[in-house]
Amino acid sequence: MIKQAKFLISNTDYKKCPSPDKPEFAFIGRSNVGKSSLINMLTNNKGLAKTSGTPGKTQLINHFIVDGNWYLVDLPGYGFAKVSKSLKAEWDKMIREYLTERENLVAVFILVDSRLDPQKLDIDFALWCAERGIPFALAFTKADKLSTSRIKENVNKFLAEMKTLFGDVPDYFVTSAENAMGKEEFVAYIEENVAEFYKR
Repeated sequence: MIKQAKFLISNTDYKKCPSPDKPEFAFIGRSNVGKSSLINMLTNNKGLAKTSGTPGKTQLINHFIVDGNWYLVDLPGYGFAKVSKSLKAEWDKMIREYLTERENLVAVFILVDSRLDPQKLDIDFALWCAERGIPFALAFTKADKLSTSRIKENVNKFLAEMKTLFGDVPDYFVTSAENAMGKEEFVAYIEENVAEFYKR
């Protein structure tokens, strides 16, 4: 389990990110998907990533160092953030370059709101990653907000879309920042990939 996580640096340019000598895991999703809350739950640190009632709070590439041996990256959300078109274009370019150029990026966690039917934005982003060979896994958030059967139904709908597109289902986790659902499996997945990175 994660013992310590601390903020390192924020950037608008992947070239200024920390040295790519440690495995890196990025978190991204629509602007109101609960990304900061999920990061704080996984790291046992309620104040690590800034949570806000205003979508679009994260506007930079934020690096955190976890247990001294891997990086957690909080990326700006996509979708509903109320920002100017020019700023949104800058974000898009920043995220695109980071995801395609960052050599130590092990996986991108695409966060999906489990309360909703499959959203085109999320599917398009997964497709964009797949087309560029960017490894990704899915993290379904807010799974405490509806009945178990309803959450399962929504998750299965999304996974069916993935299977149609890719012929397979990516790794995925069903999570809740409120009750720590999915935490053990999620952290174990990261730690397994961290170990693999250092074996290379």
